[in-house]
Amino acid sequence: MKTVLHKANSRGNANHGWLNSFHTFSFANYYNPDRIHFGKLRVLNDDEVAPGMGFGTHPHDNMEIVSIPLEGDLEHRDSMGNTTVIREGDIQVMSAGTGILHSEYNKNKDKPVKFLQIWIIPNKRNVAPRYDQITLGKEIPKNQLIQILSPNPDDNGVWIHQNAWFHLGNFEQGSSVDYTLKDPKNNGVYIFVLDGKLDLDGIELSARDGLAVSDTSKFNLKSHANSQVLLMEVPMN
Repeated sequence: MKTVLHKANSRGNANHGWLNSFHTFSFANYYNPDRIHFGKLRVLNDDEVAPGMGFGTHPHDNMEIVSIPLEGDLEHRDSMGNTTVIREGDIQVMSAGTGILHSEYNKNKDKPVKFLQIWIIPNKRNVAPRYDQITLGKEIPKNQLIQILSPNPDDNGVWIHQNAWFHLGNFEQGSSVDYTLKDPKNNGVYIFVLDGKLDLDGIELSARDGLAVSDTSKFNLKSHANSQVLLMEVPMN
């Protein structure tokens, strides 16, 4: 098994006042030649948007974009005619395909909104643009991994044009879980700790740490505090 640890304080940071964004991989003005991507995982941004502020209308194409709200309310508008609000417990996905325009704003005037924005390089180019979202609720079952994304429209969670699977887990102190890769020959897993303390084979992970795992078919995560974690299994080539 190959692992690469990315500590939270090693991420790129852009604080624009209205936006405070931490970049796990190279993005905008942050460039690290050793951290361009992890397989088909291209962007993992940890964003906080000030009250009433947001991203004006801007374009995307040929990218699978996943948004996971962590706190507050994020209003989304796009050129497909969607106007929605996503909040903690929701998972949003867009297939940008041939091209879309969208905007994202903090709907609240009195508190920030925090969310993860994740870009996955698709396995099909120039598909018809698509939008979807699901609601998991704030209280997902504890001490197990819940699938929130897959390549299959009939499977649990949202789906994207890529051989990828995402899982969320809320773990109590002292619990552990095994993860078996869906496609161990081709895929790796990026582990991103949202909160708490976990370890994998003695590698200690704290809040906002990331661990890239490849060349294995399964691994075990142990929780040393009440913890929340996101696992992103993606193709490596």
